[in-house]
Amino acid sequence: MTAIQDRVEELRTQLVAWRRHLHMNPEVGFEEHETAAYIEAELRKMPGLSVSRPTATSVLAVLKGGQPGRTVLLRADIDALPIHEENTFEFASTRPGVMHACGHDGHTAILLGVAHLMSRDAASVPGEIRMIFQHAEEIGPGGAEELVMNTPLMDGVDVVTGLHLNSQLPAGVVAVKPGAFMAAPDMLELTIRGRGGHGAHPEEAVDPIAVGAQVVTNLQHVVSRMVAAQDALVVSITKFTSGTTHNVIPDTAELMGTVRTFDPALRERAPQLIERVIKGVCDAHGATYDLRYEFGYRPLINTDWVAAQLKDIALDVVGADLYRDANPTMGGEDFSAYLEKAPGAYFNVGSGSDGQDSRWPHHHPRFTIDEASLETGVRMLHAAALRLTVPE
Repeated sequence: MTAIQDRVEELRTQLVAWRRHLHMNPEVGFEEHETAAYIEAELRKMPGLSVSRPTATSVLAVLKGGQPGRTVLLRADIDALPIHEENTFEFASTRPGVMHACGHDGHTAILLGVAHLMSRDAASVPGEIRMIFQHAEEIGPGGAEELVMNTPLMDGVDVVTGLHLNSQLPAGVVAVKPGAFMAAPDMLELTIRGRGGHGAHPEEAVDPIAVGAQVVTNLQHVVSRMVAAQDALVVSITKFTSGTTHNVIPDTAELMGTVRTFDPALRERAPQLIERVIKGVCDAHGATYDLRYEFGYRPLINTDWVAAQLKDIALDVVGADLYRDANPTMGGEDFSAYLEKAPGAYFNVGSGSDGQDSRWPHHHPRFTIDEASLETGVRMLHAAALRLTVPE
């Protein structure tokens, strides 16, 4: 066992304590005041760190290494979700309707662990290590965008990395992918306007429910017939609201959905393709519509050389048996904002375990993590901070 493994194992109890405190006291995006205060207080216990608050609910710790080198940014997101927790363990959320259902409590504990280790090794650390505890990943336009656009956080950064715990991978596994890793999560809101009437006489009305049903069905032709099969595109209508009772055809139907893409050119085309279908269906049935289309986070495209270095690091840290080449996912992540300013890569650490009942999907009210994954996360980010190098 290496010296760093020994030191991380010694941190195990503290890592769990940090994570459980955060899990019990979740706060949603842009409201993480107590969370940020707790993180700041813990960081100020660690020698050699410069601690500041770039925004009201984010925290930055900076370590100036004693050796020459590059500037690396490590990122953890800290916000929770507006979900009522169904877990009953002793550290379940104490705030009704809010829970850490995506692992951000674990991400924060991991980066606190890295800060703890780094603060005791400053003399041997190359360059500068910035550790950003970022607010509001779950809420667009996202805390990363605010930090990148409105603060000097990225000034002089040479490379950036971060991780996401993944309940669908076994605890201890590390998964890395070069290139397109996570999709752009765009959003549409659609109001279909018909003409209400009696449910017994649909011929006298323009039924927005029937029109909306045709819209939902026909939007799938955008995916299957308007876009090349090799170009990833998801169009999901996730909300359909209309009507008040059994015998009244309503005037309007309201729909909401998400559009996911990797390719920037396809992302730009998607709204036109979608509106063409909506307009055609509404025109055919005598309805009108209002469409609001909102671009969300950019697609997360990992820098190839950073991903290659992270793979090498993972093979050393966890070994070939626990390494995986990651699959791309249509989920979105505002880590993409950092990649607009510096090369970098995002990777997964498995947190799923049957024994710990931690294979529930992310954003589920029973979501939790196998806390052994915290140690893997610390070892990976600590090694990345020390070993990532910028090619000449």
